[in-house]
Amino acid sequence: EDKVDAVKDKITHAVVMDATDAQAVKNLPCKDADVVIIAIGEDFGASIMVTAIFKQLNIKRLISRSINKIHETVIKAIGVDEILHPEEDSAERMAKSLQMKGVIDSLDVSDDYNIIEVQTPKRYVGLTISETKIRQDYNINILSLIKMEEKLNIFGVKSKTKKVTGVVTANTVIEDGDILLLFGHIKDINTILNLTD
Repeated sequence: EDKVDAVKDKITHAVVMDATDAQAVKNLPCKDADVVIIAIGEDFGASIMVTAIFKQLNIKRLISRSINKIHETVIKAIGVDEILHPEEDSAERMAKSLQMKGVIDSLDVSDDYNIIEVQTPKRYVGLTISETKIRQDYNINILSLIKMEEKLNIFGVKSKTKKVTGVVTANTVIEDGDILLLFGHIKDINTILNLTD
């Protein structure tokens, strides 16, 4: 309830309620919602019941979190539009960041291609994107640069946030502390990550 109170003045609707109560759910402004996400963690029964209730309301886009394989089978049968696997996805990303030298975060585009965030190697600091010759030498594209900024979160606590600089040009200069957002074949990404500074 405290978390809902903290955001209630910053968003259109913030409600604390028992989502397994079908009558209470029907009173929500669901027709105005672009998407409903069911993110119930461990309560298998509650998650299925809430998913079914929202499915009956003909939500435009219904996304539900999968607790395990059996749960996933049931919510697929209910007809959710998308299924989230947060623990699994998070574990894969963590494994990749531990396995690949210097990787901060990653996103699998396919089995062979990845988008990764990596701390800028010292050899590229002060160079323009063109001068790095990353595309010519390693067949990797620099999609953007990310800078870290300190900001107050909604609870008033300082935290570091990422600020993406947008689409880079050949003349964009890479600065010390920048994070590179790279796209390429996993083999080529591994090659560049294993180079020494």
